[in-house]
Amino acid sequence: MIPKTRAVKASEVEQRWWVVDATDVPLGRLATRVATILKGKHKPMYSTHMDVGDYVVVVNAEKVQLTGNKWSQKVYKHHSGYPGGLKVEPVATVRAAHPTRLVERAVKGMLPKTALGDHMLQKLKVYAGPKHPHAAQQVEPLPPTLGL
Repeated sequence: MIPKTRAVKASEVEQRWWVVDATDVPLGRLATRVATILKGKHKPMYSTHMDVGDYVVVVNAEKVQLTGNKWSQKVYKHHSGYPGGLKVEPVATVRAAHPTRLVERAVKGMLPKTALGDHMLQKLKVYAGPKHPHAAQQVEPLPPTLGL
């Protein structure tokens, strides 16, 4: 007898809260681990068409690291759609003005570009400092088996 694949129901999904400290962690490594948890790929009940992922709180986002010469060479580009509308912003400028945007943008780039990906991104909470207002949700530190 061949075992059948069991579909996950929305009522069976249990979402937990995790806290990740970004101090001295490379940005790409942090973003991949966080995106994996937001998608729910660390769970045995992972399903591509449902949001089975957990909530993630990232603290100390201002202390995230970039490797190599990225602090001086990496730029974020955005085009308005109009002629001459290219905006180029160095990563050091972005970090100085909005320290949480580096993490948010890196994680957003690793999630699906669909409505489901937008819903997953809403479960990401990023804070520049060590304090966050989510203590009531019983936030747990990320276990070593999930990375970082």
